[in-house]
Amino acid sequence: MGIKVGVIGAGGMLQYHAAGFRQAGAEIVAVADAAPGAAARAAEKYGIPHAYESVEAMLKGSPDIKAVSVIVPNKFHKPLTLQCLKAGKHVFSEKPPALNAKEVKEIIAAAKKAKKKVLFNFNNRARPESQAMMKYINDGVVGKINSAQAKWIRRTGIPGFGGWFTTKALSGGGPLIDLLHMVDLAMYFMGYPEPTHVLGQTFSDFITDKQFKGPWGIPDRVGGTTDVENAAHGFVTFKTGQVLSLQVSWAEMIKREEVSVVFQGTKAGGKVERLFGIDGLDNTAIDTCELYVQENGNSVNRSITVPACEDMGRIGSAANFIHAIEGKAAPLNTPEQALRLMQVIDAIYASAKTGKPVSI
Repeated sequence: MGIKVGVIGAGGMLQYHAAGFRQAGAEIVAVADAAPGAAARAAEKYGIPHAYESVEAMLKGSPDIKAVSVIVPNKFHKPLTLQCLKAGKHVFSEKPPALNAKEVKEIIAAAKKAKKKVLFNFNNRARPESQAMMKYINDGVVGKINSAQAKWIRRTGIPGFGGWFTTKALSGGGPLIDLLHMVDLAMYFMGYPEPTHVLGQTFSDFITDKQFKGPWGIPDRVGGTTDVENAAHGFVTFKTGQVLSLQVSWAEMIKREEVSVVFQGTKAGGKVERLFGIDGLDNTAIDTCELYVQENGNSVNRSITVPACEDMGRIGSAANFIHAIEGKAAPLNTPEQALRLMQVIDAIYASAKTGKPVSI
């Protein structure tokens, strides 16, 4: 039999985690969720034998679990990851890795102590476009990436007002921390260099404007807290001399939702992009992957054709976690990379607060 997995959180992402784990030959034996009845409903829906209403009950009641997946609001990523590591389990956590870089350092220390793997669901790395591009980069076709631009911008994408997404104490921030995928993907392509200086600004002009509510997220909570940004812009320099500019938003005056990483290398440039027909709806999206080179005095743009992947790599990302535990594949990400990503995010918030560049 395959590796036995327990899942914490019965939310929407469970469908992808379950599909990925099963694709990799793992067996999902338990699900836990503190909301009364949520675990039982998920267990029935996904054919999971055991349902629990607390993590403690799951760890005690299903001791044969080797790995745990964490699908809960951001605030609980670190404490649950630490709890599961302490119990001797490998952990696959939803993004962001934690609320800030300090919490990621705690996760790194706990993972080393437990000698267990921790992976985060940076699912865009598992997209066919990203994997194809990474092969060109690793093969030396691109050369050194000098500069990159990461963008995940939405016109109307606020995920509910007053819920945990818009409450900084629960989420850690707004779109910058929620839609961190393209910043991560850009740094992944660049070789995950060490950040040195960051200049950033956040904007919250539309964060309480009902016109900018998105088609995804959670229901509004009357009387709830809304204290996060609706847009963030930043510029990052790295020890290597590489630079990254970023634009991330739930609500901004743009034409349409845009999800892309564009980069300029010493031998070639490139772009991985997802354009949505309707904001936030994956089945309306078109993915493209392109390389830009100079050949024989000509500007040549190559379109790279890869299989369609509506789930944005979410199933592949979960499958990679199982394969990494078994030693069948290299992990798609590491806690050390997660630390650098969170250092950049922390610094953008700090820079926005002080109005000054921040050194890391």
